[in-house]
Amino acid sequence: MDAFQRGLRELGYIEGQNIAIDYRYARGQVERLPELAAELVRLHPDVIVAPYTPPALAAKRATATIPIVFAVVADAVGAGLIASLGRPGGNITGLTSTGAELGGKRLDLLKQVISRASRVAVLYNPADQSNVLVLKQLEESAPNLGLTLQPLAIRAPGDFEGAFSAMTRERTHAMFGAPGVLTEKHKEVLVGLAAKRRLPTMWGHRQFVDAGGLMFYAVNFYDQIRQTAVYVDKILKGAKPGDLPVEQPTRYELVINLKTAKALGLTVPPSVLLQADQVIE
Repeated sequence: MDAFQRGLRELGYIEGQNIAIDYRYARGQVERLPELAAELVRLHPDVIVAPYTPPALAAKRATATIPIVFAVVADAVGAGLIASLGRPGGNITGLTSTGAELGGKRLDLLKQVISRASRVAVLYNPADQSNVLVLKQLEESAPNLGLTLQPLAIRAPGDFEGAFSAMTRERTHAMFGAPGVLTEKHKEVLVGLAAKRRLPTMWGHRQFVDAGGLMFYAVNFYDQIRQTAVYVDKILKGAKPGDLPVEQPTRYELVINLKTAKALGLTVPPSVLLQADQVIE
């Protein structure tokens, strides 16, 4: 919310003065999103902001007329949110968070840091369409890097322990954690489970590395969400969302937690450190 509110302030909107915002939180429960979206639609707002794929899909299903802006959607076309990036059509637009090269780069970075890696687990939520698309992207890239993927579905916190036990049982060398409502709500628990099993991890959200995860490679989520304010401003001034092109990322960030690397007994190659936007020591 800080990112979104900052974006609004930069455009002259001050909450409580010249703009009113109604908030709804799923608190990690994806199944509640349709109900929350319906509540917002009944308020007849001028625009709905739904940052990630699941809330954006819930909002789209709830209304075909109220403008919707999304911020961090892995594949807006593949998820069925829009017709095309250039002309989204309908009542929805926003910013994507991924490009075709992202999955391969994530696995390549893991391979560079853990040279012996041949088996990588992917922690994902099947109820989150963006997670399903991210998994598909990783599966397309893995063979070229000589990697075997171990997809592990998690639908609730009760699935976490079993997923990590499966990694231990299969002698998994590393893990990628797909970002989403469920995982971000329980990031400390997930990072702790990986640390307990001394498992190197690449995460899809920066917060996990701040919490003790090894690496993060993705868009800057804060900047993406801040940028949604620009779309809101244009819509409030009369623009139709279907005519506003969806913005694609132009750069990704690599953040490495060297403290975690040391705890795992890993030496991050200088070639990887040179690529990092930030190193946590």
